[in-house]
Amino acid sequence: MFIQTEATPNPATLKFLPGVMVLPSGTAEFRTAEEASQSPLAEQLFTIPGVAGVFFGYDFISVTREGSPEEGFDWQHLKPAVLGTIMEHFVTGKPVMKDDATGSPETPMEEDFAEADTEIVNTIKELLETRVRPAVAQDGGDITFQGYRDGVVYLHMRGACAGCPSSTQTLKHGIQNLLKHFIPEIREVQPVGVFV
Repeated sequence: MFIQTEATPNPATLKFLPGVMVLPSGTAEFRTAEEASQSPLAEQLFTIPGVAGVFFGYDFISVTREGSPEEGFDWQHLKPAVLGTIMEHFVTGKPVMKDDATGSPETPMEEDFAEADTEIVNTIKELLETRVRPAVAQDGGDITFQGYRDGVVYLHMRGACAGCPSSTQTLKHGIQNLLKHFIPEIREVQPVGVFV
């Protein structure tokens, strides 16, 4: 098995491509070892000193390291252990998620928007699904709709996007401009649920 790695815009996160399907649908994010109990693979990754977060997409795994290289946490030392854990997991044929767990382990937050804004929200979601999420997945992350109030769109950033130094620029200059172009009522885009 050959596992490719790709850098992401977030220097603390590396994207691993095992060449096989990781999750058949949806995504899953684990920010703690306790959350990882729903996934045998995530549990194993959290046993590696320095792993601070794990995110699964359709065909990739994003791993976020804690600390900085100056603190002794760098990819040069962490990457071989992560590669070995991922390879061992897929070679042994274990499931990525436990039988009773699918998709994201956290309880989805309820979307917040006025019923009168349903048409705008549907357009926002369609643009996110067709134009934003595929591009963000290329970088090892995900962005989902959370709410819309008074011209402000609230988005939940996950995986490599959470805590990424360039995420503010992506939101303000990329996503905000795209949404404003198609929906003039939008004034601003704000992140929610970001962890560092």
